[in-house]
Amino acid sequence: MVKKLLIGVVALIAAGAAVAYIQRSEITLAIVEKVANKRMQDPLIALSDGLHVGLCGTGSPFPDPDRAAPCTLVIAGKDMFLFDAGSAAAKQISTMGFSTGQLKGVFVTHFHSDHIDGLGEVLMTRWAQHTEGQRLTVHGPTGISAVLDGFKTAYTADTGYRTAHHGEATMPPELAGANVHEFTVQKGSYTTVLQQPDLLIEAFAVNHQPITPAVGYRINYKGRTVVLSGDTASDEQVKDAARNADLLVHEALSPELVAKLQETAIKNNRSKLAKIFSDIPNYHATPLDVAVLAQQAQVGHVVLSHIVPPLPLPPLREIFLGKAPDIFKGPFRIGEDGDFISLPVGNKEVIYDRR
Repeated sequence: MVKKLLIGVVALIAAGAAVAYIQRSEITLAIVEKVANKRMQDPLIALSDGLHVGLCGTGSPFPDPDRAAPCTLVIAGKDMFLFDAGSAAAKQISTMGFSTGQLKGVFVTHFHSDHIDGLGEVLMTRWAQHTEGQRLTVHGPTGISAVLDGFKTAYTADTGYRTAHHGEATMPPELAGANVHEFTVQKGSYTTVLQQPDLLIEAFAVNHQPITPAVGYRINYKGRTVVLSGDTASDEQVKDAARNADLLVHEALSPELVAKLQETAIKNNRSKLAKIFSDIPNYHATPLDVAVLAQQAQVGHVVLSHIVPPLPLPPLREIFLGKAPDIFKGPFRIGEDGDFISLPVGNKEVIYDRR
């Protein structure tokens, strides 16, 4: 009798476990469906009319688990653009809840690898997700055509595979890759790269010697202005471009922290690495440089990006910023991957959020 009772109890427990397991699976699948449904909705519909800046990559060539390579989304009204496409750009855009399929254009500042090595995946995923039948355009200074030719060659086989697998109606080969808009820039002047009703995107030369060409971008939409410095030392043209801008997104490097890395490399007989550490400060701006420039240009808000070196410990942020927040009188912050900054039209408000 006892044995039969025990067997019955075990059977009930097993049955309960089976039911719980089935329910757990059902709950998990329901969560997957809910998340996927949310991710597949158009994220642009809910945005207020204005300029929106999404930091999808605030890092640099340094390995950094917290920061992807340079990648900045700019949304003007309902049109979404990408500025630089470092590694993982496509994944970062998706992580923030957006789709590369909605990109209307890509803008490149210069051809350092950390700014372009995610471009192939951006082009591929944009082709796969775009539904409006418009080929993407990549804008960049002299030399961008050669860069795109390289990606076209590298992805030729993959493009063919995807068309063969999914069919031309789904993956039309004529929409693969991108059109190229190559422009020239002159120091001290502005080049109109894209002009539409209510939207103007201009490029200007910056000082990233010996890298040339290297540009920054000024974006104006319905009276709101955002300036992206690109990679540059402290530069008068950046200051001119940023004059009275609502938001300046500027690269920044800490010479003090990089010098510490150089000392460590020397102690470990890493002479080549030490030489690189000694070289890089001369073509980047410090947070103090940015603060002085922004204060003189009467910028509204400043966000630092392309952070060199990584800042894995909270106290490093204070060292990185130094006296910069004392110099610039407006909001001055270190950008983080996932930051989303909105500049609605009709006022001077700047709203910070996370995605």
